[in-house]
Amino acid sequence: MDLVQAVVYGIVQGLTEFLPISSSGHLLLLPIWTGWKHDPGAGFTAVIQLGTILAVLIYFRQDLGRMYRALIGSLKDKSLKNSPDAALARAVLIGTLPIVTVGLLLEKKIDSDFRSPLVVGIALIVFGAVLFASERFGRQSRSAKSVTLKDGLVIGLWQCLALVPGSSRSGSTIAGGLFSGLDRSSAARFSFLLSIPAITLSGSYKLVKERHQLLEEGALSTIVAAAVSFVVGYWAIAFLMKFLQNRPTTVFVMYRFALGTFIIVWFCATHW
Repeated sequence: MDLVQAVVYGIVQGLTEFLPISSSGHLLLLPIWTGWKHDPGAGFTAVIQLGTILAVLIYFRQDLGRMYRALIGSLKDKSLKNSPDAALARAVLIGTLPIVTVGLLLEKKIDSDFRSPLVVGIALIVFGAVLFASERFGRQSRSAKSVTLKDGLVIGLWQCLALVPGSSRSGSTIAGGLFSGLDRSSAARFSFLLSIPAITLSGSYKLVKERHQLLEEGALSTIVAAAVSFVVGYWAIAFLMKFLQNRPTTVFVMYRFALGTFIIVWFCATHW
């Protein structure tokens, strides 16, 4: 992989990780449609996600600081146990357990069987419909301060859907938040916070396990892609948080439907 390709991968990763349109799906399709060497693999995808996680850490640094202090404080002072920030921290931790468990159990399928353009096309449409339904039927009457352990577990289960390329981690967790009654902005905020441990663990695990393959692709290319994904990812977070304050996710749903339909038609025309 040359540096130009690495920059393009970084831009696509940073832009699509947080917008509810599926980063893994776009990264899978990119080499197919550009004629580049090959699919860089789930390992490369997971590692360059670490750049976008750095963007989350910086953007939400104040929230994370409050959550950390509240969580540690609640261990010393039981009266602080039910503070909103401590509850939010515990919800993020409990919400991470499902995707870690399912990710390890389905690792081989995720790295092979799921990595198909047809799977991406179908997932874009199906989970686009799910996101649309969450907008239509979610009460959107609660803020992030009301998040409970149950919310964390439920939305964490929704996050497991992101293991299918084309589903979108942010899309599935935002939908889960909306179905749980969170308002749009709070659902997106919790989605971003929930992404930190999940993507950090996944990226670190793949970095160690597939370090030899990543070195073959080029360590410099991987670093450049991660750095670019950080810059673009920070912009994407800021954009989406502002966008969802007073606008629905309809434009992303329509994009998913259009791209998913195009992929399925293209796949059928070229493979059958």
